[in-house]
Amino acid sequence: MLNCTIMTIFPEVVGSFINQSIIKRSKDKKIVEYKIQDIRDFADPPHFKTDDYPFGGGEGMIFKPEPFFRAYDYAIKNITKEESLKVVFPTPDGDRFNHNHALDLSKADNLIFICGHYKGIDQRIRDEIVTDEFSVGDFVVTGGELPTCMMIDAAVRLIPGVLNNYESAKSDSFFNKLLDGPHYTRPEDYRGLKVPEVLLSGHHEKIKKWRKDMRKKKTKDIRPDIWKKYNN
Repeated sequence: MLNCTIMTIFPEVVGSFINQSIIKRSKDKKIVEYKIQDIRDFADPPHFKTDDYPFGGGEGMIFKPEPFFRAYDYAIKNITKEESLKVVFPTPDGDRFNHNHALDLSKADNLIFICGHYKGIDQRIRDEIVTDEFSVGDFVVTGGELPTCMMIDAAVRLIPGVLNNYESAKSDSFFNKLLDGPHYTRPEDYRGLKVPEVLLSGHHEKIKKWRKDMRKKKTKDIRPDIWKKYNN
């Protein structure tokens, strides 16, 4: 079982996410156990403050180190030396998250996600606790909760047993170095828009070739960077 801990000051955001769709299924099947840690619970009373002004001046507030170190110590207390652990910090200045990263996370025994807010988190947290820093794109969002949910979703669906049909995931974009191609379902003709004849032919080899050709074309047209890697 994968143990997944999310550290956040907005537990309701993550709580809603883990109780929906495929993520809920992974929990119900006891493939993944999710734990949400409210960082405020690890802050100092009486105000349970989690942020403070940056040393050296500057704009914005910074997450304090104490609550995160305490939350981390609590999260890892039952992890054995034989178990793998990855501590992920979603951040705009991290490595661009991709399919291979998701696959790597899916194979871990323990995942901890640190959801930042404000201007950032104390660098000591990143230096001493974090193992992986990922960006979900060249833009900034208010906090780390949404990027965390995206990464969890991407990783968990790759764990065998989570999806009803794991073979379906193997045809997704990026799984085999190409983008996914077009898909059609019934009816065959809707408002004069018809399904390609090859998909109705019953000729499996032709259908397989058509689908691969469509994936190649889409990748070449939309993501020439991926197409270049595919051809090399």
